[in-house]
This record gives sequence, structure tokens and C-alpha cells, in this order.
Amino acid sequence: MGTVRKLVVDVIEARNLLPKDGHGTSSPYVLVDFYGQRRKTRTVTRDLSPQWNEMLEFNVGKPSDVFGDMLELDVYHDKSIGPTTRNNFLGRIRLSATQFVKKGEEALIYYPLEKKYWFSWISGEIGLKIYFVEQLVVPQIKAEPKQAPPAEPTEAAPEGEKPNSIEEEPPAQVVENPTTVEAEPPAKEAENPTSVLMDPHPPQDDEFTQVKRSVSLGSIPEVKVSNNINIVTGPRPISRASSVIFSDAGSGPIEPSSFDLVEKMHYLFVRVVKARSLPTAGCPVVKIVVSGSHVVSKPARKTVLFEWDQTFAFGRDAPDSSSLLEVSVWDPSSAKSFDPTSDVAGHVFLGGICFDVSEIPLRDPPDSPLAPQWYRLEGGGAHRGDLMLATWVGTQADDSFPEAWKTDTAGNPASKSTVYQSPKLWYLRSSVIEAQDISHLTHNSKESSYHIKAQLGFQVQKTKSITTTSTGSPSWNEDLVFVAAEPFTEHCLLFFLIETDRTAKDQNVLAFASIPLTTIERRVDDRKVASRWFTFEDPNEEKRIYKGRVHLRLCFDGGYHVMDEAAHVCSDYRPTARQLWKAPIGTVELGIIGCKNLLPMKGKGSTDAYAVAKYGNKWVRTRTISDSLEPRWNEQYTWRVYDPSTVLTIGVFDGCSEVVFESDECMRPDFRIGKVRVRISTLTTGKVYKNTFPLLLLSQAGLKKMGEIELAVRFIRATPTLDFLHVYSQPLLPMMHHVKPLGMVQQDSLRIAAVKIVASHLTRSEPPLRSEVVTYMLDADSHSFSMRKVRANWFRIINVIAGVIDIVKWVDDTRGWKNPTATLLVHALLVMLVWFPDLIIPTFAFYVFVIGAWNYRFRSRDTLSHFDRKISLAESLDRDELDEEFDALPCTRPNELVRARYDKLRMLGARVQTILGDFATQGERVQALVTWRDPRATGIFIGLCFVVAFILYLVPSKMVSMAFGFYYLRHPIFRDRMPSPALNFFRRLPSLSDRML
Repeated sequence: MGTVRKLVVDVIEARNLLPKDGHGTSSPYVLVDFYGQRRKTRTVTRDLSPQWNEMLEFNVGKPSDVFGDMLELDVYHDKSIGPTTRNNFLGRIRLSATQFVKKGEEALIYYPLEKKYWFSWISGEIGLKIYFVEQLVVPQIKAEPKQAPPAEPTEAAPEGEKPNSIEEEPPAQVVENPTTVEAEPPAKEAENPTSVLMDPHPPQDDEFTQVKRSVSLGSIPEVKVSNNINIVTGPRPISRASSVIFSDAGSGPIEPSSFDLVEKMHYLFVRVVKARSLPTAGCPVVKIVVSGSHVVSKPARKTVLFEWDQTFAFGRDAPDSSSLLEVSVWDPSSAKSFDPTSDVAGHVFLGGICFDVSEIPLRDPPDSPLAPQWYRLEGGGAHRGDLMLATWVGTQADDSFPEAWKTDTAGNPASKSTVYQSPKLWYLRSSVIEAQDISHLTHNSKESSYHIKAQLGFQVQKTKSITTTSTGSPSWNEDLVFVAAEPFTEHCLLFFLIETDRTAKDQNVLAFASIPLTTIERRVDDRKVASRWFTFEDPNEEKRIYKGRVHLRLCFDGGYHVMDEAAHVCSDYRPTARQLWKAPIGTVELGIIGCKNLLPMKGKGSTDAYAVAKYGNKWVRTRTISDSLEPRWNEQYTWRVYDPSTVLTIGVFDGCSEVVFESDECMRPDFRIGKVRVRISTLTTGKVYKNTFPLLLLSQAGLKKMGEIELAVRFIRATPTLDFLHVYSQPLLPMMHHVKPLGMVQQDSLRIAAVKIVASHLTRSEPPLRSEVVTYMLDADSHSFSMRKVRANWFRIINVIAGVIDIVKWVDDTRGWKNPTATLLVHALLVMLVWFPDLIIPTFAFYVFVIGAWNYRFRSRDTLSHFDRKISLAESLDRDELDEEFDALPCTRPNELVRARYDKLRMLGARVQTILGDFATQGERVQALVTWRDPRATGIFIGLCFVVAFILYLVPSKMVSMAFGFYYLRHPIFRDRMPSPALNFFRRLPSLSDRML
């Protein structure tokens, strides 16, 4: 029984169509094409806002070059109804299959109808629900005549259905052509174990490895290599003529891989699959020794064979790289203290093999995985077993690298590279309208007020408290917004009816209602959702007893982007609903090369560093390099880019070095080392930026450089240039943020809830991404109060208006004739602009162009922007201000220190108060010009305005403008040092400051 995937197009209705039948109306029908399949709805007669409510199903096949993944929908007027002679076109839409969702996530969306041709006259929109559905297919069983079973099966039985007796014993016969059998993939070997490669010519004892045991060193038996080049210790791996051999010196050529932004790190991979015919009933282990590394595998799983299926990766960049790889099998359960074949750990030696590393082939990333082979174990006694393994040389681009045991991670299972996905977040809007039938629950209705408390997980919100109306039904009409994460099966939305006694100031929970999140409707626009009545129940009774009802309007708003990052460093602005996503404009590739000069974070003088990168809903974490102050990751990741005005964030952390089990957790937090931000819009298309960034950490002890991180970034554009530039004219946030915006305070509270949900979700991953890491990457504490940030923002404002201040100074110097040549040129420019006013805007635009072209010479060419100590005022820090910045809420400092900070804040508030009063005074003086607060001043002003109007009616405006310009630029010998009469008049105008207490 299988499943078939289908696409369901639910055609609901259309609105405001054009009349095309010649009588002021139309008879529309819909024609839908998808994957070469065409479906048609019925015709609605003479209706410009027709309703179909029809479901059209399409089979979804594999991607095809003939039929694309676009759904085309056309609306026509039916020519059989009305005097028209052809099916008139009413509009069309084209949608990509990447916008469609699975059943349960669909929502009604109204798409504006588009033109087919340039001069088409189209209007209106059509409402659709489009989703994928999986349908079960029951196979039809046909009766067939019984036939005698064949004497010999023509096909091998599947691996899972083989009788155990086949693999319980090793094959006793020798294969005639071992070369052919060796080249077969491992699947063939498993299907036919009787044809597995065995050595057809058992060598003599003097030609093979001689095994010695070193009790004092406790190492595995030493394998000696014969001087004869044709005789190698143990069976040699298969040779590949097309492969490039890796040498110990690393001078051999390596073909380029997809990891082109980072340095290639060479590893020797050993994959131990399984063993057979071992003289033990326990769970043996495999020991591997190469380049000074001694690794022990996990105990084997005892099935028909002894299975490990474990991969090891040994770094090949070390100067002491050995040219010998030794693999041996040991039995830890049957060892005895007097056994001469057991080592000091109590393991019995069952056999081993040895490889010459210089003959191990190189696996290039495009190649298929190397097939494991059976090798005869030597030195384990009279009864020899077989070990299936594969060994090759590769890089970090190898498919087996992420899950392999690595020498630089010290075998910690929680230190591997991992990719995480943030949960899909929705805004849950609950409109509390009114409640009914609650009068019998109240104790003292005249002295009581009522409010609704809504709770979703840890989020709690309340409506305002109101008294009952004349009908006894309180009404609120308030919107409460929550953040919810898929899947919605974890929590229910709870509503509590609470009574507050104003005399006793007590609160009593009268009733509650529980609403599963899976029953709430989803929407992607601002359409009205139908409201429903929900029954209140008694919170103290197990049985369901009617306690009134509440009127609610609930929906998931998919048209918003749920903010979990600060707006200025956000990495994604897409709405929650996938149907509203636009096509990506490109990809950004990040190569995390490594760190240098890290400070030791642990008492043993070392650091277990790992890096985390976040863009959109995708998080990546590199492997943890243990006990290294200069870790080298050389890992590369890719993200899709939907908006260039986004930021890629990279953080470095010191992980917990303790090896913990799944049920345990390291109590030590992961300490911050530093962070880097890269804005996508600052990247040139196709250019590789390879920079070293300082890792700066601001703490209570001050600013400290924790080290340096080396990154490589590249942005690749995937859309045409005009489409890419068109993105800059589009709104940054989705439509719902502009149609029905959320308040600033509400957005901040929702962002805090979103950060908690994302941190809780990623903490439950394996390996977990700790909550302190998520909080630091999302800048959850960026809105905390800081005197340093207040001063820094003030200097930023001064820096912004510095250009205006420079212009004012230049004008003052020009009218002061400090540079006579410049003043004469300004006179000539004034005459030209006055007599030819059409040149004002072009001259201004050309001047801005010249400034931008001049600054192009000084642009940043190779380096990316990073945290600026000078802008952040982090070079000279006050210890008390730092302590205040990192203090928690509520404050935990002594009362004397808090009092001193409060007095300092009062002094700053006094300055702000004075500045605000000055701004208010100037504005009130402008209002006083026409409000007759000072009758004489207002009379002078309006009289002067009348004279100016009369003169401008008689004298051309060009003459007046030129006369005013020459008067303003007159020589200082014709000026008075005292303020002008106009400024004196303005300063004498009254304000409301004298009326303040």
C-alpha cells in the first residue's frame, strides 16, 4: 500500500471582474493547468463576483523539462452565454509550486488577476486555497493460476529475508576470480555471502606479519613489513589508477571540491563495518593506531555477524604522520590475567591487519563511496577471522566526515558539526469580544469588575477590567497577540474569567475555557475571521459544567514576520505563510576557516572552541576543537538569500569539555568569545571576501580582545540585474505590518517570547544548542539601558548632522567674504538659478552625483565592516557604567550604589528636560505669531505679511529673490554686529513656559 501525492486547487470565488458580455456583466469560469493536466470549473451565469467553491485535483509527478512546476490559472467569459462570439479573457495568475503547502497549512488567499498582453484591460482578484495532499493507493490483487515453483530461483532473496544459516558460517570454497568480486559494491556482497572474497593463496608464515606483544607498553602487536615490495603486511587495498595518491608530505595534487572558500584538511578515513568467524562469543572491539593516535571502537553488535559500522577520521597534517595503519580486533570479555595474548587492559588479541598509508587511494568528493572489503585477520591464532573495512584519504568535504570520529574533537559525541532549523513561528491573534451568562457566578456584581486572562504556555496577557453592563454581559473588544510554534499539539490556549472585588481587592477565577491550537483557523491577510462562542467550565470540577460562554475571534496571522532578532540586524523578513514567499535572489556562502590567538577560557590553559552561524531560520554549528588556542574548522555552509538588507551573524563560544550522556547535561555554560556580523548588501556579487576579524567581548571587566577569527564570504546573485535592483523598491516587512501594524511595546514583548521559544526548541536538539548561545546570537539583551549606548547614540546624531553644520559654516564664511572668489561665484550661481529656476533641481541632483562619484574612490574594497570601538565608546569605559549595563532586573546592587546611580540619572534627566523645554518654547513662539497672545506682535506680523503680499503682487518674484540674495550676501562693512530685527522680534514672542508650575 503506497501513497500518491496530489495538488488540490480549491477555487473559492472572484471579486470585481470586468463585464465582457456587452450587457454590463460576465459569465466566468476558471481553467487551471498544472503538469500538463487541465481542469475546468463550472460557469457562473452573469455575476461579476462569482462563487465556485470547487476542488480541482492534479497528479504531482517528477520534475520534468516539458512540464514546469508552474500552475497557470485563467479566467474566461463563457461565449455560450451572451452575445459574444469568443471566450473573452478576464485575467490570469501564475504560481510556482514552491509556494504550495501541505494539507492543514492552507489558507484562503486572494490573488490579483494579471494581464496576458500589454494592452489587456484586467481588474479583480480570485480567492484560492492550494495545498498538497497524500492519498493512499490500495493495490488491486488479481487472481492468478497456481504454478509450480521453479527448481532454481532466478533472483536472490532480499538481505532481510535470508535464512540465518547462510551467514552463520564463513564460505568454505575459494573464489576463482577474486578481482571481479572485489570490484562489486558491498550490497552485492551482502546479498550473496558465499561469493565473498577470500585469499585464494594462503601465504606461508614466513611471508606474513610476525606479531609480538609488548606488555610493558600495553600497545597492540607490532606488525613488521618485509623488505620485498611485492609482499605487504596484510592484504593490500584495491588500487585505483584514476585516483591521486596522497603522500605524507602533502605535495600530491588534489582536485578542487565544493569547499572552495576554505583550506583543504586531509584526513585518513577508516570505516569498520563488520567481522565474521571470530573465535569469541562476546562483543569485540577494534583498535586503530596511526600517526600516534590510538582509537578504540565501540563494542560490536552481535547479530549473525559482529557489526560496528563506525568511521574514524585521522588528521594527516601532523609532522609526525606515520606511513603505517594498524587495525586489530580485541575481545574484552574473555581475557584472563594469565593469558599471554591479552594486553594490559585485559583484552584478548583476535587478529589484525596492516596497511601502507602511501598506497591508500584518494576519494574525490564527486566519487561514490568506497566499497568495503573483507580482509583476513592475521596473528590471532589458528582460527582466523575476517574483517570488513574500507580506508581512503579524503578532505572535510567527504560525505562520511560529519558523522566520523575525529582526532581534533577528542571523540566527544556532542562536538560534531550540526545544522539546526528554527521552529516555524506564528502570531496567534485572539480577539476577546464579550462574555454571557456569568451573572450567576458573581458574588457582588455592583462592587466587582471582570477581565479575561489568556495564557499560552509561559505567555500571559490580560484584558482591561470592566464592570457588567445593564444586560449583565461584559464586553471588552480587545486583541491579545501571542507567539506560537509549530507543531501546535503541545499547548492549548486558555482563557480565564477573573472577578476582582474592588472593596476587598481579591481576585477569583470564576471559569475557564480551553481551546486546542489545531482547531484555530489560519489567515494570510487582513480578512475578517468568523467569531465563535466557547463554553466556560468550572476550574475546580472534573466534570464539564456549564459556567457561561465567551465570544472570541481566533486566528493564526501568517502575513506577519515573527521577529526574533533586532530589526537592524535581522536576517530574514519573510512572512510566516509559505504561500507569500518570493523566489530567492541569490545565495551566500560562508567559510569558517579558524581562529588565532584565542585566550584560554579554562583553568587548564586551553579552550574548546566552536563557531555558530545564523541566517534566516537556519543555524549551523561547527565541530568543537578540543584543547586548542588556534582551532581550524575549515567548514563551509550555504544559505538562500531572499533580501539583500539582511545580516549574517557568526559567533564563537567555548564549549563544555565534559563528555556527557544524553540524559545528563553539562552544568557549565558555554562562554562567549566574540561575534561578527556581515551585511549582505555590502557584498559584491561573485567576489570572495577573506578577512580576519578581531573577536571583541564587552563584559563587566571592560573591553577585551579574545582572539581573531578568519572567515571567507561570497554572495552569488541568482536573479537578473533588474529584478535584483527592483527588490530595493519593495517594502522591507510583509504587507500585514503596514496594513495592521503592531505597537512598538507589543513588538518588544512578542520578540522576547519568540527568543524564549527558539531557545527552548534548539536546546532540545541533539547535540543541543545552549540557551545562552541562542540569546547571544539573537541579541536578546540589546535593548537594556546603558549610559554608554546613550552617549554613543548622541554622538551618532551629531555625526549625522555634521554635514548640515558644515554647510551652515560654509554659507556663513561665504557671506562673510572670507574667500572673495567663492563669494563671487556664489553670486553668479544665484543669478543663474533666479533667472532660470528650472535648473534648481537638476543642479542639486548633479551636485549629489558629483559627491557620490568623488566618494567612490574612498570606498572599502577588500575588508568588511566590523564592530567599531570608537563608535561604541568602548575604548574609555567607566567601571560603574559597565556594572550598571550588565546589572540584572531587578537591581541587585547595594542601596548606596543604587542611590548614586539615581542621582546621576536625575542630573542627566535635568539636561534632557531643559532641551525639551527649549524645543517647546520655539514651537510656541511660532504659534504665537497668529494666535494674538501678544496683540501688538501679532498685529505687526500680519501687517508685514500684507505688505509683502502686496509688493510680490506688483514686483516680479525673480527681482525680489535676487534683491534678497544680494542683500543676504552683502559685504560685512554694510552689516551691523547686533542681531537682526527679525530675530529680535521672534525672541520677544511669548511662550507657555511662564505658565508652568
